[in-house]
Amino acid sequence: MKSKLDRRSFLTQSAALATGVLVLPRHVLGGSGYRAPSDQLNVAAIGAGGRGQGVLRGVTGYNEETSTMLENVVALCDVDDERAANSYERYADAKRYRDYRVMLDEMHDSIDAVIIATPDHMHAAPAMAAMQLGKHVYVEKPLTHDVYEARKLTEAAREYGVVTQMGNQGNSGEGIRQICEWIWSGVIGDVTEVYTWTNRPVWPQGLVRPAETPPVPATLDWDLWLGTAPYRPYHPAYLPFSWRGWWDFGTGALGDMACHIVDPVFKALKLGYPDSVEASASVFVENWSPIDNLESAPNSSMIRFRFPGRDEMPPVEVAWLDGGLLPPRPDGLKDDENMGDGGGGCLFHGSKGTIMCGTYGAEPTLLPTSDMQDFEAPGQMLDRVEGGSAGHQRVWVEACKGGPPCSSNFDYAGPLTEMILIGNLAIRSFMTPDEGNGRSYSGRKRLYWDSENLRVTNHEAANQFVRREYREGWSL
Repeated sequence: MKSKLDRRSFLTQSAALATGVLVLPRHVLGGSGYRAPSDQLNVAAIGAGGRGQGVLRGVTGYNEETSTMLENVVALCDVDDERAANSYERYADAKRYRDYRVMLDEMHDSIDAVIIATPDHMHAAPAMAAMQLGKHVYVEKPLTHDVYEARKLTEAAREYGVVTQMGNQGNSGEGIRQICEWIWSGVIGDVTEVYTWTNRPVWPQGLVRPAETPPVPATLDWDLWLGTAPYRPYHPAYLPFSWRGWWDFGTGALGDMACHIVDPVFKALKLGYPDSVEASASVFVENWSPIDNLESAPNSSMIRFRFPGRDEMPPVEVAWLDGGLLPPRPDGLKDDENMGDGGGGCLFHGSKGTIMCGTYGAEPTLLPTSDMQDFEAPGQMLDRVEGGSAGHQRVWVEACKGGPPCSSNFDYAGPLTEMILIGNLAIRSFMTPDEGNGRSYSGRKRLYWDSENLRVTNHEAANQFVRREYREGWSL
């Protein structure tokens, strides 16, 4: 199904050709800065509070001083009225919903594009539903909660021909483009080892499910918040932000930050799917028991992905560390210099040198940093985004209107997300005890990955984490 925007463009162009009517420039019709109503994107948001507020501002070009915006917000969907209150006030003319299924059913003819900024477990189902109606979609990172969902959204974006973008805003930044150009020009030679890391989590992890069952706040629809996840009683330990540490809802520190931090690695090294992965993690919590330990992501973890050679690039190993774990400090870094940006970053080790950057691929530098004084950067190979990272949402808007494609569309973001979630598969496999063996862990091995068939070939128990079962009443 074509989107309303596509139909509008077709009708406008067809009418002009058929009648010979002169289409006057916008500034003639309405003066400087005028935007005709036909130029506005009709946007709906699923998840209007929290991160959704920032995405809405970016998409609409909302001006705080003048309370004006470039695009039209027609509908807001959120299960928590208190959390979404600011957006309800700012976009007062938008229709309000709690169930995105009802919103899409009632307003599909009035919506051009959909923003999805819900907890991770509720990314894939609404994104799929919107694309099936021909709506362009912007989905916050990580694209999905599990590997299977990422593959299905990638395929659906191609099938329905919609414009897509994942919310890893560093992908539109200057730094990631510089890193690509440096590596593709051979500045540090062949890259065979990369370290990536973050200081996250900054929310609780390593948790045991709470036993208390306090009342559900009147402003919250708990059943809709759970959505695709298995039912459990409400508890404030899960929201509004700490859902990230619970496997039923979030994807831990890796899912939260790797779409930002690993992004320049994935792009510059032209990575696809790993052929193997292994993980280790902190597994013990207070009052530990095997079943409790499956509820929550670990306080810290380390993962090693191995990729085969591709496009004349050699095989490479990519390491991920979180929860305070750090890679070996490179020789070229002075004692008084931060590794990365202090909270996270990447180290690309090549046969001729090392590149270091911060989170989002920001401020890349050669090591030692003194090498930058005489460094002549190679010529530009990639287009730049106006506003850099801050322009990530507007790039999607312009692509919806026929502009250049997004750099983190689902053809790119889908495989990136799959890679990352394969890491979570390895963590969860590592943390799962052998049945009947108490604290013996069968997952402490390298897992070999068959990307075509979405399965681990040497440890069947790990495949339970490729695809989760949705609660009754929900589907992809």
